[in-house]
Amino acid sequence: MEADWEFEVGGDAPVIEALWTGFVDLRQHPERVRELPEAAGFPALAAALKALNAPGSPVWTSKCDVWQIVEPELVDPGELDAEPASATHATSCYIDLLPRNEQQWSLPALAVDWCKEICAHLRPIPLSCCRADLIIRRSFIAPDLSNLGVTAYVTACGASAAEASGVLDAALAAFAGVFHE
Repeated sequence: MEADWEFEVGGDAPVIEALWTGFVDLRQHPERVRELPEAAGFPALAAALKALNAPGSPVWTSKCDVWQIVEPELVDPGELDAEPASATHATSCYIDLLPRNEQQWSLPALAVDWCKEICAHLRPIPLSCCRADLIIRRSFIAPDLSNLGVTAYVTACGASAAEASGVLDAALAAFAGVFHE
């Protein structure tokens, strides 16, 4: 599985608003995952969210989304370890991750090391036609508490929309699995 990370914390870079209106705390109520419209229509995302919010996970989630990439020219087969014929359809999702322990990523170097470690666990996984990108961002857990968070983008492609969705299922399972090794 392809995997990489980057740092986006300056100026106009997006931030993670953890406790936004509509936030569902899956750490306390994992059964509420079915209330999330994104997860209701995509069981693999629901399973990943449950795993990422489980007691043994080093992170918790605050937001997610899933979408079809409708412009095939936006898909680079090389970045997804795919042949061009297997990259005519793509689907992607993001999950905002926050550290379970607020000191876990208190310094940028700690967040970088964590992302490098996750990527090192993902790269040997024998999945093609997909990738995970971890983006370190500023996060706001409360109005007066700023820290770092990570937006994880998981993207998959296939020769059909159904095939791309199936690859994304496998990629999300692999991604969530590295948190419980």
